Amino acid sequence: MTGLSVEPSAADAVEPITTAGHAQLGIAVLAGIAVIVLLITRYKLHAFLALTIGSLALGAFAGAPLDKAIASFTTGLGSTVAGVGVLIALGAILGRLLADSGGADEIVDTILARAHGRAMPWAMVLIATVIGLPLFFEVGIVLLIPVVLMVAKRGNYSLMRIGIPALAGLSVMHGLVPPHPGPLAAIDTVKADLGVTLALGVLVAIPTVVVAGPLFSKVAARWVDVPAPERMLAQRPSEDLARRPGFGATLATILLPVVLMLAKALVDIVVDDPAHRVQRVFDVIGSPLIALLSAVVVGMFTLGRPAGFDRERLARIVEKGLVPIAGILLIVGAGGGFKQTLIDSGVGQMILDISRNWSIPALLLAWLIAVAIRLATGSATVATISAAGLVAPLAADMSTTHTALLVLAIGAGSLFFSHVNDAGFWLVKEYFGLGVGQTVKTWSVMETIISVVAGGLVLALSLVI
Repeated sequence: MTGLSVEPSAADAVEPITTAGHAQLGIAVLAGIAVIVLLITRYKLHAFLALTIGSLALGAFAGAPLDKAIASFTTGLGSTVAGVGVLIALGAILGRLLADSGGADEIVDTILARAHGRAMPWAMVLIATVIGLPLFFEVGIVLLIPVVLMVAKRGNYSLMRIGIPALAGLSVMHGLVPPHPGPLAAIDTVKADLGVTLALGVLVAIPTVVVAGPLFSKVAARWVDVPAPERMLAQRPSEDLARRPGFGATLATILLPVVLMLAKALVDIVVDDPAHRVQRVFDVIGSPLIALLSAVVVGMFTLGRPAGFDRERLARIVEKGLVPIAGILLIVGAGGGFKQTLIDSGVGQMILDISRNWSIPALLLAWLIAVAIRLATGSATVATISAAGLVAPLAADMSTTHTALLVLAIGAGSLFFSHVNDAGFWLVKEYFGLGVGQTVKTWSVMETIISVVAGGLVLALSLVI
């Protein structure tokens, strides 16, 4: 297991923007995070503004000149948006195509037609996992909750028995598997290989979602036995559902970017020669940009044409897909700015200096830092980006696989115990018609199980690979 005895390479050395000692830097980090937490939780400020102000506060407390702190923040914001912004946009477009064409309905209906009785929770996990690959968590909830409520009502199932597996599938994809914003940002920050991270993320995600989904749902259904709320059972619009893409074409479109990125990772391992023609080809077609762009272009034909969409309708769908992600892009970018301020202030080197003789594994430290920020801010994305910035120097001498595991440890920690400062908490509460206490006993506990199980699996994998 990779520990903390890591030395930064000379190439990675950064001239700090302040000469503050370790004590002052430690206080500055705590103060910067405290400012972010206070602004988000008490004053309900948007996370983008909170991260911006917190980054400047961090620089000020560290004694850095204001102009240098601003330069660090804007540099980090720009590089982060440049690295992951296009990928987030492409993922949003693919998700909107999937929803508006009726492809998502086709997958849901096909799987539900083949699942009955005890198989239903497992079917809900499968649906949420497949649908959750290209969709943001909030979009996935809006898309799947009507299905969950309808299945629970018509099949006379416990709402928690059906709902928890669906939520677990969405949450695990959101925290551990690119192209979701958090994992992508962490991969960019610690310079991990996307294909390897994706492959290991899927490996960790499968047992995690089984434990937190179908297995925990049995317990959750005993703790909270509530019917599907009638007010949420309104019929979904039927427009275009008579003309929609087939199951095979929809599934192939969703999985196309995953297959391309995994193929690149496999070729990199087997060929292992950057000058080889085959590896060069797969380096291009398996890059995240080309993989997601290919899925979007293919989706316009495999999803849009069967639904009867003309070019004007497709253009509107692209526009509708891009509008909701403005806030996400700004939060991710500001998180990158906060990360760069941490690095330029010398915080990463401080962590290396202080922890050089510690026996705590680097992966466990990354998980714990992400847990602390998640509990404080309520945002998995903010926790992922901030934790990645803090522990990025630890990846300097790590192997490719352990760097990928570092990303997954951060992602696992970022999902720990969602509570009242998390927008997802309130989404689940309102959609399922639960009380605050009931939401804690179901949703919050499920998130904690995901975090602990995934974190444990990451640590276990680090012992054998």
